[in-house]
Amino acid sequence: MYDEQPPVPRLLAIDDSVLIHRLLKARLHHERIEIHNASSGEDGLAMARQLDPDVILLDVAMPGMDGFDVLSRLKSDPGLHDIPVIFLSGSADTADKVRALEMGAIDFITKPFEIIELKARVRSALRVSSLIKLLARRAQVDGLTGLWNRAYFDNRLSQEVAEAERHNRPLALFMLDIDHFKELNDTQGHPFGDFVLEQISLMLESNRENDIACRYGGEEFAVIMPTTTADEARTVAERLRRAIREKSWRDHPDLRLTVSIGIADLSMCATPSGDELLPLADRALYTAKKSGRDCVVLADPDQHDPPIRLSA
Repeated sequence: MYDEQPPVPRLLAIDDSVLIHRLLKARLHHERIEIHNASSGEDGLAMARQLDPDVILLDVAMPGMDGFDVLSRLKSDPGLHDIPVIFLSGSADTADKVRALEMGAIDFITKPFEIIELKARVRSALRVSSLIKLLARRAQVDGLTGLWNRAYFDNRLSQEVAEAERHNRPLALFMLDIDHFKELNDTQGHPFGDFVLEQISLMLESNRENDIACRYGGEEFAVIMPTTTADEARTVAERLRRAIREKSWRDHPDLRLTVSIGIADLSMCATPSGDELLPLADRALYTAKKSGRDCVVLADPDQHDPPIRLSA
């Protein structure tokens, strides 16, 4: 996994000049970069939303929507806001440079440009893009377990529900809670409790390649399971529950840890959404806790009472 090559960065050039597109393709040919072209501001915005490029080269003077209009729309779109933009202009007007930088462009190149300078500035912009993505990823990763965190889970669940509905595919969700975790922390100490969280996270992450494992909070985890029904998820969850129960723990050979798991899928929802799927799985989890723990429970769509929260 760690030997895989990182994805090739994508550059989007938005310029009405065919000559500029040909020049960029010829002169950046040997760079490790994937070049895409748009000849108008409108097309450029559409391609930016489709491609999610790593850097945008944006011409100032274009018919219709000019570069400043495009830049304004890029920076007002949450999905495009962080893409580094390098302005290209045939004018060396200081006012244009200041305006572009104040609007959020990270660089400004005057035409005709030296290709060596362009390469250096593009490479610099790609480093900025890489850093932005790294920081964004870290903001969505749980610091202890390395799994996705609650904020990421909330966004990803909505996306996966939409995808499942669009393509008429099943989607399951299971919630997992470590039984008696507070007691474990009290008797064995928090460092060992953290070690348990890390080990269970590794088991969740390596369980199935396409599942999205997240730390929901405390000793509770959530796993989004694309193209999976509740019955299929129950098979996976049972296998995981048994593996955790049978696991030997370092320095604690007599310890037998158990988990409770609740499962729901989109077929159980009246109006499929993450806002409906999550409470169903949550209620199933706390039914499992109330039923004696160390078990897997499928959600009952007809049960509308709030879950009874038991101590871990």
